[in-house]
Amino acid sequence: MKTNFILLLLFFIAIASKGEERNYTGSTPAGIVVRSFLGIALRDSVDFIRWQLTLQNSHYTLSCNYGIGKPNTSGFINGGEKIICSGALDKQEHIYKLHNADKTLSIVELNTDLVHLLDADNKMLTGNGGWSYTLSNTNPSGTDAVNVIAGQTIFKDSIAFQGRTPCGVPGIISAGMQCYKLKWYIVLYRPATGSTGTYKVLGTAYRSQGEKTGNWKTVMGKNGRIVYQLHDNKENAFLYLLKLDENILVFTDSQGKLLVGDEDFSYTLNRLVHQ
Repeated sequence: MKTNFILLLLFFIAIASKGEERNYTGSTPAGIVVRSFLGIALRDSVDFIRWQLTLQNSHYTLSCNYGIGKPNTSGFINGGEKIICSGALDKQEHIYKLHNADKTLSIVELNTDLVHLLDADNKMLTGNGGWSYTLSNTNPSGTDAVNVIAGQTIFKDSIAFQGRTPCGVPGIISAGMQCYKLKWYIVLYRPATGSTGTYKVLGTAYRSQGEKTGNWKTVMGKNGRIVYQLHDNKENAFLYLLKLDENILVFTDSQGKLLVGDEDFSYTLNRLVHQ
């Protein structure tokens, strides 16, 4: 009896020491920061990188597929190239540091469902019209927690955001309609007075009508988070965009839960900065 108890105790100790394993996936651009970490030459032509990342205690494993996208598919021409690596993982507050030989990649935990890749100054990497630098938990909890609180943005005229997301933005695609992805281009015009401005939305959902326009306003959400609410012609909020920093927004539902993407797309929008 005593032996069985000891064996059971050792089993639970082993489970506890192993720690929770979290798996993230997503497709990102192939910017300099991630190329350097993964050892992808700058001269190589790469449309995007697909990530499979596992975090567990002080260790990570990573599998990346990259290359030129195959037209009309979600894959790569000739299957693309593959990189597999693993190594030590450090965490300070909500920032993880992945070590690969003499290279380090930092990511921030937005919450347990989403992480976002950072540059050397711990600033969120800005994606493009095709992909963001957000990775999504393959087994999301649906939490409404947010570890990153952004400040207010003051802009002279307008700010524009772009991206592609899955089709799960609430209220956009009618039930039963076929949908693989949604393209977005959103312009927020500075309020003339008060806190309400106008917006313009172009993309997949509004292709037949050209664009959608209306009013938007800034709402202070839970724990001081900033949410941009877009309203329809009846002044009902229908899009909720959480500000993560000056260049990054992420879709939420009406209760403030961050939407979780898949291996192809996140629900992140990237600011378009004109040169």
